[in-house]
Amino acid sequence: MGAFAAMAWNGFREARRNRVTVLVAAFALLLLLATTLVTEVTVSTFDRVVTDFGLGVMSLLLVFLSIYLSSGLISREIERRTIFLMVSKPLSRTRFLLARLAGNMLTLGVLLVAMTLLFWVQLVLHRSPITQPQLAALGGLYLELFVLTSAGFLMSTFASQLVSALVTTGLYFAGHLCSDIYNLGAASKVELIQWVSKATYYALPNLERLNFRPRATYGIEVTAVELGSATLYALGWGALFCVLAAIVFERRDFR
Repeated sequence: MGAFAAMAWNGFREARRNRVTVLVAAFALLLLLATTLVTEVTVSTFDRVVTDFGLGVMSLLLVFLSIYLSSGLISREIERRTIFLMVSKPLSRTRFLLARLAGNMLTLGVLLVAMTLLFWVQLVLHRSPITQPQLAALGGLYLELFVLTSAGFLMSTFASQLVSALVTTGLYFAGHLCSDIYNLGAASKVELIQWVSKATYYALPNLERLNFRPRATYGIEVTAVELGSATLYALGWGALFCVLAAIVFERRDFR
């Protein structure tokens, strides 16, 4: 196993040992099973409720875990003083950073697959179909996690875990609201507000472009062009955050 793969695997094992990961997985299991109780009060909208509730729970839990794991990566390494061991080895800091990012994405990917299997079991048990929009929504969710994790990594290279978590959480909400901010600014007659709203829109990743969950709820298909565009959009923002994180991390002096 190469050094990069070994570090990524080590990051996955570290995240797996984290109690938060176990807690989130158990909580997801309980909530997904609780869907059955919720749907007891529905008849005609059964499929919509199951899809909306299941995908919503997955999104909230994985976003929370993504922010928690990524925002404290470097600060935890500094607190444990293991960062000095890593930077003293003949290994580039960028490679170390990307390996830890890969480890976190592997952790999130495994949890997403596990939750998806539970979600599908529920659908099969209730004789509901597994649809293309649902698969697109799951893919979009993983892309969103990649953007948030990359942003959390960037913040963790120069800020404390608390600040990193707060900023990344703010980015999550702003990313989902930036289209509304743009539209509100466009409707305003004040030029300064229009300029600020446009700057906000272009300076932040528009996470709604990766959100296909509402379409999955109503069974509206997502085209291959839309999926490809969303993938390139997420990879672009993730790459930008990774490049900035690598620049900051390479220049940081650990003492």
